[in-house]
Amino acid sequence: MSVAGQEQPRTTSPFIAIRTLALAFGAAALLALVGCATTRPAASSFVRDPSHAIAPDTPGPLASSFAAPRAAHPGESGFRLLVKGSEALSARIALARSASKTLDIQYYIAEEDNTGKLLLEAALRAAQRGVRVRMLLDDMNFKDIDSTMATMNSTPNIEIRVFNPFVTHNETGLRRMANVVTHLDSLTRRMHNKAMIADNQAAITGGRNVGDEYFDASPTLSFRDIDILSVGPIVPKISDSFDVFWNSEEAYPLKALNNQRFDPADIASVRAKLHAHWDEMSAVTGGPNLDEPPLARQIRTGEMGLTWAQASFYSDTPRKIVAPTDDYVSPPVERLKELSTQAKTELLIISPYFVPHKTGIDALGDMVGRGMRVAVLTNSLAATDAPAVQAGYAPARVPLLEKGVELYEFKPVHGRPKASMTGSKSRASLHAKAYVLDRQILLIGSMNLDPRSAGLNTEMAIEVQSPVLAQQVVKLFDEATSLDESFQVTLADKATLAAMSAAGKATSSLVWTTLEDGRTMRYNFDPGAGLWRNLLTGVFFVLPVKNQL
Repeated sequence: MSVAGQEQPRTTSPFIAIRTLALAFGAAALLALVGCATTRPAASSFVRDPSHAIAPDTPGPLASSFAAPRAAHPGESGFRLLVKGSEALSARIALARSASKTLDIQYYIAEEDNTGKLLLEAALRAAQRGVRVRMLLDDMNFKDIDSTMATMNSTPNIEIRVFNPFVTHNETGLRRMANVVTHLDSLTRRMHNKAMIADNQAAITGGRNVGDEYFDASPTLSFRDIDILSVGPIVPKISDSFDVFWNSEEAYPLKALNNQRFDPADIASVRAKLHAHWDEMSAVTGGPNLDEPPLARQIRTGEMGLTWAQASFYSDTPRKIVAPTDDYVSPPVERLKELSTQAKTELLIISPYFVPHKTGIDALGDMVGRGMRVAVLTNSLAATDAPAVQAGYAPARVPLLEKGVELYEFKPVHGRPKASMTGSKSRASLHAKAYVLDRQILLIGSMNLDPRSAGLNTEMAIEVQSPVLAQQVVKLFDEATSLDESFQVTLADKATLAAMSAAGKATSSLVWTTLEDGRTMRYNFDPGAGLWRNLLTGVFFVLPVKNQL
């Protein structure tokens, strides 16, 4: 079964590979003008001291806070799901607030909007307390090369690195564009990992990037997502993965990409702006919720509610990007395959970008054939932030349904707010990546079920052997797949086809069923998608980019 992960930028551009290909076409026309593109120097050619996570037994407040529950659950790790966006933001601030030694931050997307600035300020405050802060960001969506982050990078105790940059940003625009052509294969491969780790004691991983859309703070778009907070022996394994990426040859010091020098006045100005933003947001949110979020108090007092269970961590390495080979096997993807093969009764899939291709279709069909329930929640064409991905998903719907797989497509607008995956009245888009097997095992992380996660991007996932956590995600799945929140896609039977024909409607092999204002509604086309999204999907369906979907 083919599985994997792709994250989309905040913009409406279809996805990173197509964006890169578009740049490549423009760059090709410029090659004659600029000659051969420059060879990107290795990151190791710059001043770049290696560093690693502190020992997990290093004394500190976080270690002390978790000592008693860890002793009561030998060999197990503690977990807490973060479903609401506001809770996920608060948890990140709490980790930064609680760190006394180190704070490691790794993201595919990190915006400098309202919530992004709060997290930058939280990291800055940690650094001012003497905490070593390491930030590793993928270059595809890294826009701030000469402003806030670059200035922060001149602050003591903070170091920022950029993973797999297009080229050193000291190059001219023409040479950078030409570099897209000469390094196209590596530049379509991205670091999709998402992690925040405090003192090698507690970590947050999952589907969320950093940006207002991920934390229920955008008035126009809300990504429905799930993170997981972890403590215990699983955390050093997450730190080990961070260290491998941080010290890899693709992790470039931000100073190597930006030759600006910031004087004390520049640094003081950025700090003042971040502090002012913090104070402004603190006034809006009630003050203590930022200065000491509830979770930070629970950590300090040892009252944080956790579910303890056996767990394992799986992560790709930079080799997937630096030295790709046909025989490379992605650990998170391979583990999902193994778990799916071992499952006996049920597989629930939450994947916003779902492109199974024939091998995945057959594998899911085989599970149904041996008596399992297989149900998939993904985005509808109207809800997705990446319409091009539908070109890979749409052809799979009929064969999946014919094999007995259940399909649910998340709607972009929901009628009632509630504290769950389906929470606000802004336009919604599914972004969580989670898999539940036999209601006993939860696999949660950054990977989608698509070829990009399997073969191109680096991914990470945590497997938790916990019926308690698995059941929590089952409840979220049931809520999100209700007809209030999603379309159920089914095959059109003969009676439905006859009714369509009699009504003068175009016949379709698929039917989308949902509830609207309490009434059951059925559609014979992708509901609410509009002409533009349908045309865009059609364009990408005929382009030779299936392996990039």
